[in-house]
Amino acid sequence: MSFKRILQSKVVFTFATLLIIFGAGFAAGTFTTVLAAQGQPNLSEEAQQAFAPLWDVVNLIESAYIDDVDMATVADGALRGAVDSLGDQFSAYMSAEEYDMMASDLEGEIEGIGVVIRTIEETGQIEVVGVLEGTPAQESGIQAGDIFAFVNDEPVDAMSQHDLAVRVRGPVGTTVDITMLRGEELIDFVVPRARIIVPNVESEVLDGNVAYLQLNSFSSTARQDIDAALAELDVNSRNGLIFDLRDNSGGLLSAAIEVASAFIEDGVIVNEEFGDGSMQVYETDGTYAGIQVPVVVLVNELSASASELVAGAMQDLEVAEVIGQTTFGKGTVQTWQQLSNGGGIRLTIARWLTPDGTWIHEQGVTPDVVIPWERTFDPDELDVQLQGALDYLGELNQISVSGEANPS
Repeated sequence: MSFKRILQSKVVFTFATLLIIFGAGFAAGTFTTVLAAQGQPNLSEEAQQAFAPLWDVVNLIESAYIDDVDMATVADGALRGAVDSLGDQFSAYMSAEEYDMMASDLEGEIEGIGVVIRTIEETGQIEVVGVLEGTPAQESGIQAGDIFAFVNDEPVDAMSQHDLAVRVRGPVGTTVDITMLRGEELIDFVVPRARIIVPNVESEVLDGNVAYLQLNSFSSTARQDIDAALAELDVNSRNGLIFDLRDNSGGLLSAAIEVASAFIEDGVIVNEEFGDGSMQVYETDGTYAGIQVPVVVLVNELSASASELVAGAMQDLEVAEVIGQTTFGKGTVQTWQQLSNGGGIRLTIARWLTPDGTWIHEQGVTPDVVIPWERTFDPDELDVQLQGALDYLGELNQISVSGEANPS
């Protein structure tokens, strides 16, 4: 099964359907350099008073707890709790292992086994919905439909998708013990981990001489990958371009600006509004790709963050027709900062607005043409949204041909 077909088979909205090759996930932010803050933090008097009991607790644990204590583990718990107290699902503390994993995801290379997973909404079980070709998972015999029961003898039933991914992934050459539930049978696998390069762009020419381009994440190489695909497609010789952002859960803000600039010749792409009321306006970067054919952007309920930013800009500036389902609705920007312990923090620092000033948070981008699609795992199922895009471009071309043949 190709990566594109696997992505198209995702159905259930959780936080995002994840890859154990793991998606970038709602980042729409940037990584920054290590924060090497040492010594007394520069806190307000109010903050110093508020945190005084924390140091009391740390001192008491270190001096009096009955067992030996790994203070790094205690610190990880305190850091995670501090960020969790914000009540913001998009802000989080990451351990060193988690931070490295998320950073590598945005580069499109991962060390894992090569499966796509989802959480079954009704049961909370984590199911394999696709196995990438040529990966250890496929070679070990793992199949779509298998449900994770144990990882390294640890029950999976209380794990989130993120927790599971952290345990399944690991250094190349090591193995992970996985027990899958297949029907009513438990099957044990010992799966080697490998370096997996995720294809970020897939392209082809569809019936009707229509170019098709799918972007899977807004990684640091997204624009470079898109430029190469557009050249290979010879896009301006086609009858239209379908730009597929379905299931694309986001990535880097800088990549979103670069990608949008390929489709938008001039103008504002996004407005960033900070907590103090200040604004930063991002305009096109002058690298317009010169696309002269009609463009359709495909989106769905799992198109999030950077995907929504690009689709919203193209819709507001009327450079494309947006088709599909209303998007996820994430209108905030996070900064990623690595900490001195190797871990990191993902922190919401701003909200973003479309060129027309719309904040899509918890609302999403509403397509120009809404086409609902309750997808299944059947690889032969008709992609009704893709067909809708082809029909739209076909109608445009018929009007164009008719106009040339019968000028008024």
